[in-house]
Amino acid sequence: MTGSDPYLPGHGDDRYQVEHYALDLRYKPLGNHLEGRAELSVRAVVDLTDLVVDLHRLEVRSLRVEGAKVARWSHRGSRLRIRLTQALPAGEPLLLTIAYRGNPGTMPGPDGPAGWEELTDGVLVAAQPHGAPTWFPCNDRMADKARYRIRVETDPAYRVVANGILVSHKTVGRRAEWVHEQRDPMAPYLATLQIGRYDAEQQVDAPVPTWLVGPPSRMESVREALADQPRMLEVFTELFGPYPFERYTAVVTDDPLEIPLESQSLSTFGTNHLSRDWSAQRLIAHELSHQWFGNAVTAASLADIWLHEGFACYAEWLWSQECGRTTLAQEAARHHDGLARKPQDLVLTDPGADRVFDDRVYKRGALTLFALHTALGDEMFFDVLRTWVDTHRYEVVTTVDFEACVESVSGSPHRELFDAWLRREELPELPPQRG
Repeated sequence: MTGSDPYLPGHGDDRYQVEHYALDLRYKPLGNHLEGRAELSVRAVVDLTDLVVDLHRLEVRSLRVEGAKVARWSHRGSRLRIRLTQALPAGEPLLLTIAYRGNPGTMPGPDGPAGWEELTDGVLVAAQPHGAPTWFPCNDRMADKARYRIRVETDPAYRVVANGILVSHKTVGRRAEWVHEQRDPMAPYLATLQIGRYDAEQQVDAPVPTWLVGPPSRMESVREALADQPRMLEVFTELFGPYPFERYTAVVTDDPLEIPLESQSLSTFGTNHLSRDWSAQRLIAHELSHQWFGNAVTAASLADIWLHEGFACYAEWLWSQECGRTTLAQEAARHHDGLARKPQDLVLTDPGADRVFDDRVYKRGALTLFALHTALGDEMFFDVLRTWVDTHRYEVVTTVDFEACVESVSGSPHRELFDAWLRREELPELPPQRG
């Protein structure tokens, strides 16, 4: 599925798709200097006479194209424009090789800056939703998923963590080389890089390979705060279906973070999240659940972000019930009361680019699922969720796709329920509880 996202103007080019990124990076923490070489394996969706690649703030040193001849290229702002001497037919491949360098930083957007961020001692990439071009050339569209190989050379005092699995780690001269591969398709905004003075250890008793990464002095606190992750994985696997990737990694930086950061196969937390309090535990559950809802199954547009955040918020409530802390009905009633006191001017399936991450999107999205759960009952509701993930794993989706999944599993479209919760501003009443 292709299509530029009107919520992110100036990003992406829906006339081609990237099938694979090979990123070869060299990073110097002192001075925040990045040198990169990116190979993009591209396939034309339509006949191409030109194409646009996203790259912010970094200098393009050279560009080579295999599979077509380049008439000229230019890099202005955050857009690298490449004009071909003759049209490339739809379906034909190209290999773009782009060498670049500079001092990366965040990129402005409608919801604030995102992308490459320097820590007190290290780096994190928080790309959601528009920050991917701050560290590699890409087709910055949620709807353009590709596979990745990320090779990084840096100071040997630092550990590099990226998406997928670590396939090699060795010393190269005075530097350390780290190579990660994300073998399952991934949207550009979910690609991440974490560089710090970290230790890493595998979490025992988890149903899939699960790693904890953090500063050596904080590993005891990391273990304690994230002790319930193995059980969370078990519960979510039962409710949502098999964990969709090869491993899961939780990185804790040596800095506080305003919010945890979502990326494919990996979540990042700050020191302020190292707590057994519910305020931290709900976020650990929230980010983990995004591996199913947001990463394996990804909305084609930010307008449908409730398919990520509403589902992850509902996963918090499910975990709260599993812990014996509160019931789903109690969570729903509390958050419904909170939403009722806020302005009723948001449509869940089109909240507006500046309100994509409004808390009402999260809570109303979760309440939509609560209403559906109440209507379907446990068995059919979780059958819907497992079918949703299994049918659309590694794909991009829309709200219409979810409604079709509900109808397919339940035998009924539930049109009135979805219209009330998804397409009207007024907050519906909570449904009466069964029993």
